[in-house]
Amino acid sequence: MASVERAGLRGLLVAPGPDLVYLTGHAPPPLERLTMLVMPADGDPVLIVPALERPLAETAPGAPGLEIREWRDARDDPYALVADVLHSGRYAVTDHTWASHLLALQRSAPDRAFVTAGEVLPLLRAIKDADEIERLRAAGWAADAVFAEVLAVGFEGRAEREVAGELARLLVDHGHQRADFTIVGSGPNAASSHHEAGDRRIAAGDAVVMDFGGVMDHYCSDISRTVFVGEPTEEQREVYDIVRAAQQAAFEAVRPGVQAQEVDRAARDVISDAGYGERFVHRTGHGIGLEVHEPPYIVEGNATALEPGMTFSDEPGIYLVGRFGVRIEDQVAVTAEGAERLNEASRELIVVA
Repeated sequence: MASVERAGLRGLLVAPGPDLVYLTGHAPPPLERLTMLVMPADGDPVLIVPALERPLAETAPGAPGLEIREWRDARDDPYALVADVLHSGRYAVTDHTWASHLLALQRSAPDRAFVTAGEVLPLLRAIKDADEIERLRAAGWAADAVFAEVLAVGFEGRAEREVAGELARLLVDHGHQRADFTIVGSGPNAASSHHEAGDRRIAAGDAVVMDFGGVMDHYCSDISRTVFVGEPTEEQREVYDIVRAAQQAAFEAVRPGVQAQEVDRAARDVISDAGYGERFVHRTGHGIGLEVHEPPYIVEGNATALEPGMTFSDEPGIYLVGRFGVRIEDQVAVTAEGAERLNEASRELIVVA
């Protein structure tokens, strides 16, 4: 709780979501019934749960030694229970807290102030330990295997949604509990970075951007690769080579002490120098862990100094609206010496049938 005190806070309130899983291992569904972990800066934590969820809370990995207080429908006011644990002052509330719960808590504790944890404690889960890195590495390697396998399915004539369905199936086949997203954009759709796979039939001459990932052992995977159906044009090859060089430049910029924005600049400079700066329309990366998007964000304006154990994506792209796009994405981990890629799927230009 040292970071809580440094931020001038009296404590941290944790609602169901990745932060609660990270701190206790308890993973209840986010519902209208209040579950909240209260972590005072100067006291012991208390987990407040609905009575029907107490058995689940008591079996969580972090339950031993944790005080658990239950409340019952129609008898107890859960917000008053939380307020009873709080001293006057300012508290951080995790970003997944429902607005309805926060507003009710404000009514029950009018002399307390609340701020979002993302504002005052943005790096709460940013530095991963060795076990977390290993889980992310395993998820990344499983996604690599999916990419290698999907190359054999045949692209020309298939609908984007068919390829997306194949990616989802393969993620589960390779150990993921679920597939969270399967972006497949072909031809002009490849120029839309978050295109939703549809009925368009993939044709010869298309660039096909695939961005997919899911959850494996609680940790996320996220990888992007661009392939070409038939021999690419000279322009397509040029754009692909620029994006690949930009991705490599960003990777080489990663090391402890470097600001997150410097990694973004390394990729962006390569693309801008090649004349495509206006066609790189998003940040270079986002943190990854229990969530697919979490701090640190690799973007201009983020002066966060990188530390060993931070993990994030390296995913520059160029998007030529109405024509085609290229994106290459790996997850990387900051090490004591520099960086490690958590994906090793081929980054060579690949032609498919």
